[in-house]
Amino acid sequence: MVRNEMKERQRVAAGKVRAAEDAVAELRDGLAAVGVTLPSLRIDPVSCAGNEPRPLVELGRCTVETALRLSAVLEGTRR
Repeated sequence: MVRNEMKERQRVAAGKVRAAEDAVAELRDGLAAVGVTLPSLRIDPVSCAGNEPRPLVELGRCTVETALRLSAVLEGTRR
């Protein structure tokens, strides 16, 4: 029984990491569609460690120009 529980936890953990990878890809594509690239966009590897990962999306660093472009895009969606 313990072995089955461990396999289930591993399956759930892998699913969480896959879902985070999908979210990063979707965000990257959405940003690219409006002309914004976040070069450091990725999953934080530390948040995926352990038996029960809680993947975090790391937006990373970007240039001032990219930050301003992203702000302009967001401002356009609030109107």
